[in-house]
Amino acid sequence: MTPEHRVGELVLRLVDPVGAPLAEREVEVAQTRHAFGFGSTGFELIPHANGEADAAELAADWLGVFDTATLPFYRGDFEPRPGHPQTDRIRTAAHWFADRGVRLKGHPLVWHTVKAPWMDTLPLDEAWDATLGRIRREVGDFRGLVGAWDVVNEAVIMPVFENEPDGVPNAISRIARAKGRIPFIREAFEAARETDPGATLLLNDFDLSTAYECLIEGLLENGVRIDAIGLQTHMHQGYWGEEAMLAMVDRFARYGLPLHLTENTLLSGELMPAEIVDLNDFQPDSWPSTPEGEARQADELVRHYRSLVGHPAVASITYWGIADAGAWLGAPAGLLRADGSRKPAYDALRELVRGEWWLSPTRLRTDADGLVRVSGFLGDYRVAAGDREAAFTIADPGTDAAPAPLTLR
Repeated sequence: MTPEHRVGELVLRLVDPVGAPLAEREVEVAQTRHAFGFGSTGFELIPHANGEADAAELAADWLGVFDTATLPFYRGDFEPRPGHPQTDRIRTAAHWFADRGVRLKGHPLVWHTVKAPWMDTLPLDEAWDATLGRIRREVGDFRGLVGAWDVVNEAVIMPVFENEPDGVPNAISRIARAKGRIPFIREAFEAARETDPGATLLLNDFDLSTAYECLIEGLLENGVRIDAIGLQTHMHQGYWGEEAMLAMVDRFARYGLPLHLTENTLLSGELMPAEIVDLNDFQPDSWPSTPEGEARQADELVRHYRSLVGHPAVASITYWGIADAGAWLGAPAGLLRADGSRKPAYDALRELVRGEWWLSPTRLRTDADGLVRVSGFLGDYRVAAGDREAAFTIADPGTDAAPAPLTLR
């Protein structure tokens, strides 16, 4: 069942290039993209986009469900040596996705993990200048291409995080501790906002406790503008269930900001033991997908997406990795097996996103005034009559009966 707040209806008045109505004409209407962000990581397709590997089947499966890609900007990987960022390689991938109608988000601009070790020895002020400089550089270099950013990732634990195998204090944690979370986040967001005022800027975290709520409240009370709240739900220890998930969503919905479920995983194999506190601490030698686990994953995935799409505050869901190959922590969390074959969860999600919640090419007929009524899931559409076509958007729920002139060219 499609939630009413996700569906709209328009009455279009179709005209030709000289303004004459296309009366009593058969037209074809089809959806091209959702307004809701159905996303996944785009990491796996970067080699394909750059011509380094042939992953045509993986690309087809990815595009068969998702319309929003998260691209990696972890500084330790993106700029392993100062002044030598991987801009061209990631930009090539970004263009590949954008050319196929996929929206893009960069993740993350500031994080204390997957760090650039060369920053750790810098004096505090130089490390902060390097951080603000990288924000401006990446947001500027990808302006008009990447429309959303996880500006600060996992700020709740950032000032106290210890990741010092070489004995050198973590630069990002040092800065957050010295400046305080709120001034730290404020300056990072301001740098991103000044560089691309049109970008959607997120605060993102896995810590969904009251500590995150207090941080958000402190930021908002101090006038820090956040465009959306990122919520991570890696469910390696089992699906939380609709009741718990929606209770969590309700807690963060009260701030009146769009909620992005930025990192979602459900396993199709053995669940991680419940006593594990840090998910990174459980990395078995073998972690296979199983038939029983795949059936469970498919059922839970459908329940998860239905419940979240049903909540009006949720604007986006990003599944964290389409494939088991290369999955985070080696977990069987993908929708494709390690050999690339589809799990039941892939087919189940596709049936929702490109089936139940999608308007496939549909034949309609205009009336004597060129009017035609179109209803469907909020998003982008095209209408064609012969060799002429036009794009339009169903942006709002409910019915807009005021005819909107649309020229087919």
